[in-house]
Amino acid sequence: MVSIERTFEHWACVYDDDQQLLQTAVPFLAGGLAAGEPVLAVTSRANLELIGAALEERAGEVDYAESAFFGRRPPQRVAAFYRYWARHAGDGGDGGEGTRSSGGGTRDGTRVRILAEPVWSGRSAREVAAWTRMESALNVALAPASISMICPYDTRTLDPGIIADALRTHPARIAGPALSPSAEFTDPAQFVRSCDTGPLAQPPAGVAQFGFDGGLRALRQFIASRADAYGVAGDRAELLILAVSEVGGYLKNQGPGTAAVRAWEQPGAVVCDFRQPGTGIGDPFLGLRPASLEPGAGDGLWLANQICDWMEIRSGAEGCVIQLQVPSRRDQETVAQPGTRYPA
Repeated sequence: MVSIERTFEHWACVYDDDQQLLQTAVPFLAGGLAAGEPVLAVTSRANLELIGAALEERAGEVDYAESAFFGRRPPQRVAAFYRYWARHAGDGGDGGEGTRSSGGGTRDGTRVRILAEPVWSGRSAREVAAWTRMESALNVALAPASISMICPYDTRTLDPGIIADALRTHPARIAGPALSPSAEFTDPAQFVRSCDTGPLAQPPAGVAQFGFDGGLRALRQFIASRADAYGVAGDRAELLILAVSEVGGYLKNQGPGTAAVRAWEQPGAVVCDFRQPGTGIGDPFLGLRPASLEPGAGDGLWLANQICDWMEIRSGAEGCVIQLQVPSRRDQETVAQPGTRYPA
C-alpha cells in the first residue's frame, strides 16, 4: 500500500473497467480502516455497491455519499471535504453534505482518506470548466488539511478532454498500489487562471448603476431594491444582500476607488456585477479557500461563493470584475429547488 504522508495528497485514478477501480479503491479504503483513519467514499450508487461488496464485513465502517448529493457546486464540495476533515480533526464541522457515518463521534487521528468521484455527465461546458478548476484549486485550497484523496475518472463515460485535464490537475496518478507523478501536472495558479478566461454576462443597455465607494449600507439598499424589482424575496433576498455585502467589504478593504455596481435579470438568473479599477486581484483562489482553514482577506468571498449559484472573478492591470448570480423568480417558480438527500 502507498505510504501516506502528513500533507494534502491528491491523486487521479483513471480506470477502464470496474475491476481497475476496485484494485485502487479497495486497498486505499481498507488501508485507512486498518490504520484507524476516517474513510469516506463519494461516488456513484453503482460504484458504492461494488466497493461495499468488495470490502465485505468492513463496508459498514466506511462513511459514504453519492456524488450527486455531496456538494451540488464546486465551492460547496470543497466545503464538504473541509468539514469532513475538520470534524475528525476536532476543529468543528458537521461531517459534510449528504454523508452517512457508521461510527459516530470523533475518531482517533486527524488524517482522513477520501475517494471522491465528481458527476460529469450532463454538465454544460461552463460547469465542466468550473469543476475542473476546482480539481486544480484543491491542491492549494486544502493544502493545510491532512487529507489523502483519490479522484476516479471512468474512461468509459467521460470525454477525453476531461481525462486529459485530470492529469493536469492531480500531482500524481494511482493504479492499484502503484503511485507515479503526473508528467502533465500544471501549476494550480497557472491552470486556474487559464480557466478564468470565459466571457462574463454583460449588462443590458440602460441598466441602473450604483457607485460603491465603501458605503455598505447604501450598497445593501441598492441591491435590496433591485432584488425586489426582480421578484427575489424572503430568505433568498436576504442571502443575496449578504453575499453582495461581503463582496463590498472585500473591495472596500482593497484600497480607495469607486466600484461600478449593476444588477439585472437574465434567463434563469439575477446577476450582480462589481467592476473596480485598480491593480486587480493577484490570488486566483479567492472564494475557494475555506475561511476557517486559512483565514485571510478573502473570507467574505468564501461566504459569498457558498451562498450564490455562481461567483466569477476576472482580474487584470485595469482592475477587477466580481460577478454573482442567483436564481431568478421565474427559475424558482418553475424548477423544484434541489435539496439534500441521504443515500439509503
